[in-house]
Amino acid sequence: MNMTDSPSRQGPQLSAASAHLTHDVVVVDERGRRSTIAIPAERPLTVYVDKRELVTLMTLGGAPEALVLGYLRNQRLVKSVADIASVQVDWAVDAAAVVTHHGIADVEERTSKKVVTTGCGQGSVFGGLMDDIEQISLPADARLAQSTVYRIVETIRTQQSIYKQAGSVHGCALFSSAGELLYFVEDVGRHNAVDSIAGRMWLDGVDGADKVFYTTGRLTSEMVIKGAQMGIPFLLSRSGTTQMGHMVAEKVGMSLLARCTGKHFLLLTGHERLDFEADLLDPATKPA
Repeated sequence: MNMTDSPSRQGPQLSAASAHLTHDVVVVDERGRRSTIAIPAERPLTVYVDKRELVTLMTLGGAPEALVLGYLRNQRLVKSVADIASVQVDWAVDAAAVVTHHGIADVEERTSKKVVTTGCGQGSVFGGLMDDIEQISLPADARLAQSTVYRIVETIRTQQSIYKQAGSVHGCALFSSAGELLYFVEDVGRHNAVDSIAGRMWLDGVDGADKVFYTTGRLTSEMVIKGAQMGIPFLLSRSGTTQMGHMVAEKVGMSLLARCTGKHFLLLTGHERLDFEADLLDPATKPA
């Protein structure tokens, strides 16, 4: 995990649980040769809120406290980080104990309905995916330069990562609108990675209105909803999108950029926010 060194605002008491992110195993290749390789760690983290078991997340374990906070945020179970008194992670028992100040209203009813999703490493969400989507409003005046898209893609390409060492993980990152890397998190599932960033944003009091979110995973409806809940107008991916992801992005007014590799991208929604630059355009598309 890579995060900025800016101090967090006063908030919940947090543990500082650490875990090995990779595990060495012996393999034999197609020629019978033995070697040792690193593979990503994967461990269960059972979340208890006010002593009530809520969910078990399968995670790399790189940012467990931020993951728990972001999960509660993106599941719409708590409205503010100020509602949480503490998050304590104990890897000896693979558990996270969350204490809130006033409890979660109607928690039984709100967690009784689950939606199975396409997300790896998570698998379900509480309640309807489209609940309260009409209330989300993203800044219409946010702008992103074409050259900044390229800067973001290049930053991700050169970022030191568990993926380069061991593969089999997803990465998510938060950038400023100028292309400065603010947070980078990897996990076994892209939803865990985005939740970890959401939790860190809460802790640091970071607003999403002038930010850009990058994910290595596909842009599903749940990813778009999470980005919108974080107030972020731009969502980039090296992968593609789904029909529902596209529909939700249009509904909330989010700019989706898919297939972002090298100097290539596909702008799917929110076309008006991207500032194309004449020296970067195909000569055939430049105005006379």
